[in-house]
Amino acid sequence: METIDQIKQKEQLIQDWDKYVTRGVATAEKNIAVKSHGCWVEDIEGNKYLDFAAGIGALNMGHTPFEVVEAIQKQTAELIHTCFSVIGYPSYIQLAKKLTEICPIPDAKVLLANSGAEAVENAIKIARYATGKTHVIAFKNAFHGRTFLTMTLTGKSNPFKINYGPLAPYIHHEYYPYPYRSPFGSTEEKVVEKCMEQLEDNINSIYTTDDIAAIIVEPVQGDGGFIVGPPLFFQALRKICDKYNILLIVDEIQTGFGRTGKMFAIEHAGITPDLMTVGKSLSSGLPLSAVIGKKELMDAPKPGALGGTYGGNPVACSGALAAIDYLEKNNLCERAMIIGDLIMNRLKDFQTKFPQIGDVRGLGAMNAIEIVKDPVSKEPHVELTNQILKNCRDNGLLIIKCGQYDNVIRLLVPLIATEEEVQKGLNILELALEESIWKN
Repeated sequence: METIDQIKQKEQLIQDWDKYVTRGVATAEKNIAVKSHGCWVEDIEGNKYLDFAAGIGALNMGHTPFEVVEAIQKQTAELIHTCFSVIGYPSYIQLAKKLTEICPIPDAKVLLANSGAEAVENAIKIARYATGKTHVIAFKNAFHGRTFLTMTLTGKSNPFKINYGPLAPYIHHEYYPYPYRSPFGSTEEKVVEKCMEQLEDNINSIYTTDDIAAIIVEPVQGDGGFIVGPPLFFQALRKICDKYNILLIVDEIQTGFGRTGKMFAIEHAGITPDLMTVGKSLSSGLPLSAVIGKKELMDAPKPGALGGTYGGNPVACSGALAAIDYLEKNNLCERAMIIGDLIMNRLKDFQTKFPQIGDVRGLGAMNAIEIVKDPVSKEPHVELTNQILKNCRDNGLLIIKCGQYDNVIRLLVPLIATEEEVQKGLNILELALEESIWKN
């Protein structure tokens, strides 16, 4: 039970939050975390929550894994920062080597950065520099970041683009296969076929065909609604890129490091990207990202054309090396498939019970339900979605939403979760569905 001092401390922090922190940084509910481990987070009043948001996919290995914490502590005692552009250090080089060993791109090189958005920015810079071309194609519902260029690449306007003025030029958006809401029909094969037909037609009729530097795509769209791209789509995309001499950039920032049952989600499609961006669970929660790509592309920019003060910080790199080692030793890719099967079975059961669940989808342990007013109209039900999330939080489960209409509840269960923890969280979600639907 919380003490009077804890309550007062929380109240003061909330007051300072409102007074000093911009409202633009939105949080579903104002609460204060003070410690965490595994799948659990504890707030300032001593309440414990199962965390099925996992730092929006940054904690595949769970909170504070001992091996990662130990590596961070050791590195912090020895070297915190030099800037790699001033003098190098082992962990940057060792991590670059490790990423080339585990990525699906042969003979690759690596650039380390701080955030997912920074990795995407650099991937576009590299693609333009290497090809001498300008235009970039992204996809509707995509999310690639909040910086000026990545905000433009993002295929969702509200709240990411509104009132931010003219966006970056030479960026175009095409249809991503979304069978549940596709204008091209409901079968996966038909949707992919029509998406690719329109993409190729636009390449030939609207865009400057010989000036397209790259196509950037997520294997599973994250903030766009956990929309799973079929292998057929990526195979066709690879063929189109080869046909028109366009680079294929795969954004694995949320899908990478075991989340979908493979080290990287694009492996499900069996194709090779030209460039990849990674981040989030790369470093088990520390700010670190990377661009991984074919050597001839990565070496195209001249010395000094890439970099940054903190990119590939030694502490974050050491944490990443330990995190990848932890992932491999504990077979978390296999664990993701087991967890994903548990989740999908329960979510499909929920769908038969609650018609407000319009769609259930996922890949590995990246799962979601789409909430609608009724299964016929498929009208998004944002109010019900928000109520479900609130009821989950009130009952000890942290979970978040996404989607073009903010009506998709996404599950990012840490890959170290036990079956008991997974089922406990799903029981809370089921209860929240029952209570919320009854109120609505």
